[in-house]
Amino acid sequence: MPNSSYIYSFKHDVHHEELCKLESRQLFEEELNRVLFSNTKIDPSISAFITNRFEIILSADDYDTLLEKIRAENIHHPGFKAEYTVLEGDPMEYPERLVRSRDIGTIVGGKPDFKNPVIIYSICKFNDVWYFGILVKRKTDWRKHQNKPYSFSNSLDIHIAKSLVSIASNGNKNVKLLDACCGVGTVMLEACYAGLEIEGCDNNVKAIINTRNNLEHYKYSSISYYSDVKDLTQKYDAAIIDLPYNLYSYSNDIITTNIIESVVKLTSRVIIVSKSDIEAVINNFGLKINDFCNVEKRGRSSFKRSIWVCEKEN
Repeated sequence: MPNSSYIYSFKHDVHHEELCKLESRQLFEEELNRVLFSNTKIDPSISAFITNRFEIILSADDYDTLLEKIRAENIHHPGFKAEYTVLEGDPMEYPERLVRSRDIGTIVGGKPDFKNPVIIYSICKFNDVWYFGILVKRKTDWRKHQNKPYSFSNSLDIHIAKSLVSIASNGNKNVKLLDACCGVGTVMLEACYAGLEIEGCDNNVKAIINTRNNLEHYKYSSISYYSDVKDLTQKYDAAIIDLPYNLYSYSNDIITTNIIESVVKLTSRVIIVSKSDIEAVINNFGLKINDFCNVEKRGRSSFKRSIWVCEKEN
């Protein structure tokens, strides 16, 4: 049996596979394979790809032994729900899973609440080992940001934006982030939803107005500066740079260089997104690239974004 405290489940589309693996490496220091055992506690709602966190309480090599262990715990919790968690590779059909859930429900004391449970006790099976624990599911209402009032045609996909936030923060909700080219606030929305402190800046007045309107629409409180990033003086734990391009925000090598150079003065951890290969530019500013991936746009294999995870070298 793995000597771990948590089991994580993941789900992603094909074109987000490399990004999902990058996020996993940054959050857990290991690459996922749909199911990941870890001692690291991460809130599933900070990720676009983590579906569940299963906190292991008990385990056993056979089902009856696990039930006996659960009875011995004498668990009593009003407002609970019992549920079977399906992990990758588990062929168990729904009727049998329902029976297992009822087994747990009859052992746990307290009146259950099936609609709004305060805690979910769950059972699962992986590699012939049975587990009992507490299930925490990812919230999905962040997808409402897909319909934000203001957007550009080149705005980041919300899955990418959400993943950038989790990568930049390493899952730590106590950090302060900067969105250095905030556009319409796509990254800022995801950070605010996840409960992180983030500030943004952009020297395009239309972009800043749209960012503020989007934040206000969802009742998020976050500062966005109508400013060039070189004029900021605050310090941040990490920064995200979605480098400008296309018709709405012209960019060239000089602008890219100026943005990165300015951001490096404000933080030691930088997540850079670009549709061009700028590895040589990154290396000019004392940044070490410790991880990287490419993300293709859904339905447009010719459109590709590259993501670099960088740390300032001492």
